[in-house]
Amino acid sequence: MSNIERSDSQSYVNDELTPPLNYLAGEFWVKFWGVRGLIPTPNSHTCRYGSNTACIEIYVAGQRLIFDGGTGLRILGKMWQQQQQQQEPLEAHLFFTNCQSNRIQGFPFFAPAFVADNCFHIYGTAASNGASIKQCLCDQMLQPHFPYPLQVMQSELLFYNLIPGNAVELGEVKIKTALINKAQRSIGYRVSWGDYSIAYATDLHKSLDLEEQNQILLIIQDVDLLVVNATYTPPTDKNHEYAELLWKTPVDLAQAAGVKKLVISHHHPDDDDDFLDKIQDEVKSALPKVLLAYEGMILPVGKREQVTGDR
Repeated sequence: MSNIERSDSQSYVNDELTPPLNYLAGEFWVKFWGVRGLIPTPNSHTCRYGSNTACIEIYVAGQRLIFDGGTGLRILGKMWQQQQQQQEPLEAHLFFTNCQSNRIQGFPFFAPAFVADNCFHIYGTAASNGASIKQCLCDQMLQPHFPYPLQVMQSELLFYNLIPGNAVELGEVKIKTALINKAQRSIGYRVSWGDYSIAYATDLHKSLDLEEQNQILLIIQDVDLLVVNATYTPPTDKNHEYAELLWKTPVDLAQAAGVKKLVISHHHPDDDDDFLDKIQDEVKSALPKVLLAYEGMILPVGKREQVTGDR
């Protein structure tokens, strides 16, 4: 670890295609477990792209990394428990972009955290009100919001307070951070291993000032894969006639930074499958190497180019 302050301790996804917990240590891939913003949207019109809120899993150099703990984290936890039977205790690292509900609401339902001998390292920066990541996760599990406090989790929980701009080192893996949204106190991440890199920056807003643009470019420059949100206006102002505005900011950033492949995630709750299909076609006309994320999608980095995971 480096440049971090340690605090006190404490829908549907295609499960069959999830690489096992003992996957090859020489691999680098990302899997999408939750691709929605704001709130979960389970209904018949969101089954192909998915309805769970933000959660992705990155496997790199033998390390299990999770970014954000929306409701997709619950599905991820269930699969890990199935794979973990009669195996060694589980250790993983959870990185949060901010403390809004759609980023942390799956954590109370993350079943592996209730299993003794498991160990989870949890990282986040201070919220806009100054609360630490530990305090935010604790608060949402207090009465009357939740029946059981965080202390009932029997796994070892190790909390780390991130300072945007600093880095975390996990063996051969380096995770850089940057403040990408000042109003929400949201951070983005760049995960690097050897010559390969993935950036995760899913809290962009449609009007970026120069300082925010420079911070974002620090972590996305020349990455192999960039996971980013399509910026959107508040729900009351949503208008599908101007859909191109949703993806213009991430596409412009990807082109400016020389990103090799762009994935747009964190879809708006109002965006159904048919609308997202339309957006996929429109964005590809501007930038061919772009995908819209869907739950169950697995993208290898560096080793292979195919996309797996049925939609």
